[in-house]
Formats: sequence, structure tokens, C-alpha cells
Amino acid sequence: MENYFPLDNKTDYTHKIVVVDDDDEILVVMSKWLTAAGFDVVTALSGSEAFEKITGSAPSLVITDLFMDGMNGLELMSSLHKTNPMLPVIILSGQAGIPDAVKATHMGSAAFLTKPIEKIELIENVKRYLRRPSGKPGEHNFSDKIVYCSQLMAERIELAQLIADSNVTIFITGATGTGKEVFAQAIHQASPRKDKPFIAINCGAIPEQLLESELFGHEKGAFSGAIAKHDGLFHAANGGTLFLDEIGDMPLSLQVKLLRVLQDFEVRPVGSSKSYPVDVRIISASHRNIEEKVQLGEFREDLYYRLKVVPFHIPALSERQEDTPLLINHFLKRYAQDNHKTEKRFAPDAMQYLVSAPWPGNIRQLINVVDICATLNKADTIPLSLARSVLQEKPGEIRTLKEARREFEKNYLIGVLRIANGHVANAAKIADRNRTEFYKLLNQHNLNPADFR
Repeated sequence: MENYFPLDNKTDYTHKIVVVDDDDEILVVMSKWLTAAGFDVVTALSGSEAFEKITGSAPSLVITDLFMDGMNGLELMSSLHKTNPMLPVIILSGQAGIPDAVKATHMGSAAFLTKPIEKIELIENVKRYLRRPSGKPGEHNFSDKIVYCSQLMAERIELAQLIADSNVTIFITGATGTGKEVFAQAIHQASPRKDKPFIAINCGAIPEQLLESELFGHEKGAFSGAIAKHDGLFHAANGGTLFLDEIGDMPLSLQVKLLRVLQDFEVRPVGSSKSYPVDVRIISASHRNIEEKVQLGEFREDLYYRLKVVPFHIPALSERQEDTPLLINHFLKRYAQDNHKTEKRFAPDAMQYLVSAPWPGNIRQLINVVDICATLNKADTIPLSLARSVLQEKPGEIRTLKEARREFEKNYLIGVLRIANGHVANAAKIADRNRTEFYKLLNQHNLNPADFR
């Protein structure tokens, strides 16, 4: 059960609520309601006045009208979230339509309420978004795939739980192998969208032409080989979450189109003159320094800030060494279950060696080392000599050129098959290969065309 602040007049509140509206009568009414509920209320007749009053203070929640002269409600929210991305902001409007509500929620509003608003509705929403963090490190129901005991990860889990219960756009950073997609999926599963699709795509693993069609879809005849309409991943993820991994590798030409989608929440397929509304939560991620790419002109600044409504950083494994033994034992148990074998363990000196290792490849590298050690060692206890040998032979995130080419080739084939709706002749034509050669490539990567029809 969520631990909310109770709303009764017996409690001594210290929560400051800022109410912003250019209608003085509405401002007075809402202020009276909230004051009677026990809150410390500050009012402002414009966005700029509110911003001045908030600067230097720490309000618990902001309630603002959407349409105001000068700085409107969305602009106020964006300005506030630059310094405090987790500040709850409730947007009010008597004129807005569904597109305005969708835009507000994706930009980070806690709620979007219509005027005239009732006292009970206002108080209940304030109650909902003033939440008190609860639980101790390690005590969570967020995701059974995230194993930790460190305070650093407990803070990450707490933040993830807070942002999960919204539509806010999230930008995840962290080194390769830290588990960015695992966190994205966990956030989706903890959100109101959990019963809708979670779809992930690596923006750096698919060629530009295919990536555009993969994301936005295409019309029949849009290009050579497009014999049928293809809806795209935005359409497939409608109502759910789209995870854009390695967003820093997206070509500039596609960045413009993605920005347009995030602004209008409409998708225009390749070769189409029509746009279609979509309701998709965006979680993006990158191991690269995007701010550096912005300065170099390789990534659009306006898109970067649109994606980075809430920044979310995942620490490297070396920053949370106390989690390493827990993770190692977790992966040993998973290996034993997956392979129907007796669970093994590392000798104390081997465990100490692994805990102190730098782990440049992070969790991904740790899983590989644990699996290899469990496979090669016939006894129940894995010795230090084997752990040292395996870890030194595997330099973490560095792959061979052959491995990198194979991964790229498989992702390319998947993209082509999706565009061709599983029709091999058309897929082969797009890839500029004859059908026999194309079938051989599919067999090499264990891809079945029927899975894409």
C-alpha cells in the first residue's frame, strides 16, 4: 500500500503548495480549500510571478493553470523541472482538449485536471502526489530482476518507483552493461501502462532507412520492396512504452522527425501525407555523453531536452561493490535453474577477488563470467584460479569485429523482414541479395520469416 500523507486538520503540515492562476476568484477558492486541508499555500497570478516566488524555496507541489498570458503552465513546469525534475506539477484547464492533456502528461505533469474542479477532486489529487518514501534498502517489489543491497541502488529504486506512476519521458544514462533496458522494462511494469506493449529498439544497430520505417511505419509503395503497409513501432507500442536504446546514435535527419512526434504525438509513416495520433511513453537511453554530442552538433539540443524530462543515471558495478556478492549468488542460482544443475558457489578467496575487480563491462560482464565459471567447473566450489583466468580472458564490453558484424547483420535482417512483412523475395530485394543467399543468411541467424507475417 502506498504511504500517503493523510489529509486531516489534526496534522501539522509543512508542505508548501504553490497555486498559479490568472483568475483571481479561482485562486482564492483553491487557496481556501488547501489551507483548510492544512497546507501552507502560496499563490501567484502568473507563471513568471510563481517562478520568482518558487526560486530559492522548495515547494512540495505546484498547481497551475495551463493557459495564461506570458509564461503558460507548460513553460512554468519545464522551467521548474530543470532544477527539480521530481517536483509534482498539476495542470488545470477549462479549454484544453485531449492532445493538450497528452502533451502535458508526457512533458512531466503529475495530473491534468479540467475546470471547473471540485474540492474533493483537487484534495484527492494533492493527496495522491504528495508521497512519502518508505521501506528499507533491499525491501522492494519494484522488479525481481534488479538485485541490490546498497544504499546507492536503493535511491535509484525509490526514484524509479516515483517516476513509474506517470507518463513522464525518461532519459537513462549509464555505462554499457549496467542494465538500462532492465530498468526501462521495470519502470514500464510498475506503471499504469503495464498491460500494454513494451517495445525496445537499438537505434544504433539498424541502418537509417530501415530505422525510419521501423519507428514510424511506411505506406505500400513508399520505396522499392514495400509491397504492403507497415505500421511501425510507435503504432505497435500505442498505449504502452517505447524504449529507444542508444538514442545518441540516431541520425540527425531522424532526430527531427522524432522531435515532431514528441511535440505533436502524431506519427507520419514514410510515403504518407497523413499523420496518426499515438499515445506512447518514451524511455530513451545512451551510454554516450549526449551533452558532448549536442555541443559538436551531432545531436539536436531541443530533442535532448525533450527526452530528458527526468534524467535517470544507473551507477556502474564498481560504484556499488557491496551488491556484487548478492548478484553473483543470484546469477549462480539462475544458471543452476536454467541448466537443471546443482547450484555452485565461489570459494571465499574467489569471491573476494571478484568483488574487488573493476568490471568494465558491468552486470553484463559479470553474468558472462559467472556462467562460464559455472560451466567449466565440475565441482560444486569454483576456485580462485578459474575465476581469475575467466575474468582476465574476458575484457568486458570489448567485442571482436566478427561478433560486432554478426550482431549488426542479425539486426539488419530483422528490420528487413519486418518491413517486408516476412515475404522473403521482397526482403531479399530490399537487401539487394538473391533469394538463395538471403535464405542462407536467415538460417545462419536462426530467423524464421513466418515470425514476421
